Amino acid sequence: MIILNRTYPKYRTIPKTISSTNAAPPKQIEASSHAIEQSSASLSTSSMESSFFSHMRAAANSFLSEYEPLNLLLAPLLALLIARILQCFVDVVNEKGLKATILGFLITSVKLVPGVKRYIDAEKQKVVDKLQSGSKSKRDGWSTELPRTGLGEGVIEKMKEEKRNDVVWQGKCSGTVYIGGSESEGHFSLINEACSMFAHTNPLHMDVFQSVVRFEVEVVAMTAALLGSKEKASGGQICGNMTSGGTESILLAVKTSRDYMKAKRGITRPEMIIPESAHSAYDKAAQYFNIKLLRVPVNKEFQADVKGIRRRINKNTILIVGSAPGFPHGIIDPIEELGELASSFGICFHVDLCLGGFVLPFARKLGYPIPPFDFSVEGVTSISVDVHKYGLAPKGTSVVLYRNHDIRKHQFVAVTEWSGGLYVSPTIAGSRPGALIAGAWAAMISLGQEGYLNNTRETMEVSKKLQRGIKDIPELFVIGRPDMTIVAFGSNVVDIFEVNDILSSKGWHLNALQRPNSIHICLTLQHVTILEDFLKDLKESVQTVKQNPGPINGGLAPIYGAAGKMPDRGMVGELLVNFMDGTC
Repeated sequence: MIILNRTYPKYRTIPKTISSTNAAPPKQIEASSHAIEQSSASLSTSSMESSFFSHMRAAANSFLSEYEPLNLLLAPLLALLIARILQCFVDVVNEKGLKATILGFLITSVKLVPGVKRYIDAEKQKVVDKLQSGSKSKRDGWSTELPRTGLGEGVIEKMKEEKRNDVVWQGKCSGTVYIGGSESEGHFSLINEACSMFAHTNPLHMDVFQSVVRFEVEVVAMTAALLGSKEKASGGQICGNMTSGGTESILLAVKTSRDYMKAKRGITRPEMIIPESAHSAYDKAAQYFNIKLLRVPVNKEFQADVKGIRRRINKNTILIVGSAPGFPHGIIDPIEELGELASSFGICFHVDLCLGGFVLPFARKLGYPIPPFDFSVEGVTSISVDVHKYGLAPKGTSVVLYRNHDIRKHQFVAVTEWSGGLYVSPTIAGSRPGALIAGAWAAMISLGQEGYLNNTRETMEVSKKLQRGIKDIPELFVIGRPDMTIVAFGSNVVDIFEVNDILSSKGWHLNALQRPNSIHICLTLQHVTILEDFLKDLKESVQTVKQNPGPINGGLAPIYGAAGKMPDRGMVGELLVNFMDGTC
């Protein structure tokens, strides 16, 4: 039987006595009460916040309802665009300075005026034509296709004939040729024979040309030993590779620093800071590897300004640079201070020793006051040094060195997905001329430490004699205090570029500089025997310009002078590009 309705008592009898095991202690009751109060307060606060946001939303909707929906959509986009423009402007000002930025804007605006750009382009072409004067006519008769019938061994006579058309360079050039004597004897002859023995070799095939592989390893090790690899402060892991020249060595050092700092710090918008005296190869590296370049003026001694460089360091800085010595004035930057700066910020520091690598170590042994410049300096992470300059190796040989293998690994390029197989390359070039590597090895082994010591003694003495000779010419002054064999000089009395033109007419080939306007000569063994001839011609050239100021016919002084004063540096760059495009 199923009972559908059942009567229950309204109340159940609760015992008067409660077991002590089930009773809540007083503290627990108080805690529960406190929790309830907190919950109530939280609910109250939440309710207030909800009410506040509801009120704000209503107010915002009421305010925005007065505007067109399209305007509301475009306003934030316009704001972002304006912010981006302002950011770009700030970046340009930081890079070029306010004055240069405003000038650039004004000049660009002027070019928009009808006819102005056409006039400027025509004037630029006149300058380019003057720079190239005579070069185009010289190309008449140059080969533009293969001869139908080859000359065979007769080509050697043809080459000798062409060689006779070269200008006389023996002792007449700034730098250029560093080996002394005649090119048909002595060290010249030795290098030529060494190169010819290995003209067919390529270190890319290391399993075939094992001799060249050994030569490269030994050239790198011997160079590193000159630059502190044997000292405890170096860390004992100095390593590197041979390259085609100082520019490639610098390019590789910059690329390696960029990739190393990306792996170490995650930097994806890299910047590097250089003094304005640093080699133009850094500009090339910045363009090639998409690195922002910050250039800092040198100090009164024409050295890198450490304080100025410090002010430009930020979270994106990967590299700072110093030179020993700098190409323009032959002055060594404060390498120790820059090393301390790099260490304190944990960034890379490259020292350009392309000129000084095979002079400074020996000049120090001879007692010259040479400040620290190599891997014995804490903070130096890489060094570039040319063997084809004062190392007296064949042209196209340089070395790039790193403090350790962890850094150098970022120089290499490894390819795993190529159908041609697994590929890895240490430098920019794939195939490399084993002949030049062999020539560099032959130069270093044939000369030894005593040979380089004697060469350094001669060139340093010539440098000091030249500085004294220039100081004896009242119209001239030496720029800074040269530490090595590069001497730059200027004048407050005569146009130094006009002096350079007169010297050129006498067969000398010097380098024109700017900021300040000056010229320099890089002294080599070629100049040991002709220094007095140079000083005589220099004195005569100064007097000629002083008595008859003004450019000579065919001289480049007006162009150099105008380029130095031209505010639109972009236009100067265009002139250089147009000149190069029509020259090579």
